[in-house]
This record gives sequence, C-alpha cells and structure tokens, in this order.
Amino acid sequence: MPTIKTDPEPIRDPETDHLLTPANCAIVMIDFQEGQYATVGSATPAEIDLGAVTLAKLAHAYEIPTVLTTVAVGMGVNAPTVPAIADELPGVAEIDRTGVNSWEDADFRAAIEATGRKKIVMAGLWTEVCLAFPTLDMLAEGYEIYPAVDAVGGVSAVTHRTAIERMTQAGAQPITSLALGCELMRNWARDDADLYRVIINDYFARKRAIGQDSGNLFG
Repeated sequence: MPTIKTDPEPIRDPETDHLLTPANCAIVMIDFQEGQYATVGSATPAEIDLGAVTLAKLAHAYEIPTVLTTVAVGMGVNAPTVPAIADELPGVAEIDRTGVNSWEDADFRAAIEATGRKKIVMAGLWTEVCLAFPTLDMLAEGYEIYPAVDAVGGVSAVTHRTAIERMTQAGAQPITSLALGCELMRNWARDDADLYRVIINDYFARKRAIGQDSGNLFG
C-alpha cells in the first residue's frame, strides 16, 4: 500500500530560497496598453492575457510587490493599462514614462529599488523593446530577471523569439505564469494552496473559452 501523505514538507527560508517565493521577488508589468496590443503579431490579445492576467492575479493573491508602468499616457498618445490587467492590481499606481526603456525612468527605478527585491518577474509589450531593454540593463546591474514569456508578445514571431534568445543569452531566466504559480505555492497541502487553486482554475477556464485545450482542472 502506498504511503498516504497529507502534510506539507518543511518550508525553506522564503527570503533566501534560490527559487521564487512571495517573500523574495517582485513583479513588473510594462506597457499593457491598447496601442501595444494592437501591434503585436506573435500572439493574440487573448493568448497574451492568459499569462498576463494570471501574472497579475498571482501578484495580488500572494501580496507580491508590483510595479506597473505605461508609456506616453501623459503625452496624450496612449491609453492607460487595459482594464483586464489594471483591475487585478487594485491599489497599484501606474508609473507613466516618455521613454521606451523603463530602466531609464527615474520613477520606475525608484519603484524597483523600493521593493528591496533582486529577483524580478517581468512582462511587457513588446518583447523585443519594452521587456528586453530594461531586462538587459537590470541584469547588468545585478538583478535576476525572469521574463514571463507567455504573458508577452512582439511585433512578429521572429522578433518575439529573438528577444527571448537575447535576454536568455544575457542571463535572464524565462518563466511562464503557471510555473510561477507553482513555484510560489510549492505544496498542495499548505494552508494557502487555495490561492493558487482559484487562479489555476480561472486560467484553464479562460483557456477553454478561447478555444484551447483546457487540461485538467484542480478541485
């Protein structure tokens, strides 16, 4: 007879764990704006939102420091963050910029530094510019960057793929939204595992709604 296990394994120190935990990482979402979605060719808006909305839900559910930034809203050029993302991040103020590289914006840099975290999960539109540029700069300054590759998109499949290769070669560690959720949750027997159960079930429901195979849901 197999051993029945109902108790979680011991929890590692959440601040020094080399894997991602709610206590050692921050989440950054860059330029999830209508104009950016409209020019993405590597994935549909619904496909991007499968990951991006999940990322935002994880940030909120696990109370992870989150930085949300936009470009050219104050200039009257672009609209703010789309509601699908903004609504999942209540209380998170947008940092508007004029430049395409978030790391060159003083307010953005200050917000990142204020988190006190060096492990940064990051997503942005486009992959090859708004995500790649700050990733490369932040890697050079000692941050660990985890591009959420299922929550981003580029002008084309080629530009998206090339940007991921460029970031990875520079030292970034690609991740996906569901994998991040498992890394944060870590054990189904923990008291807070229901936080992820709700999110993963929502993901698969949205995945099914856009005509993709839904996989198995978690009760």
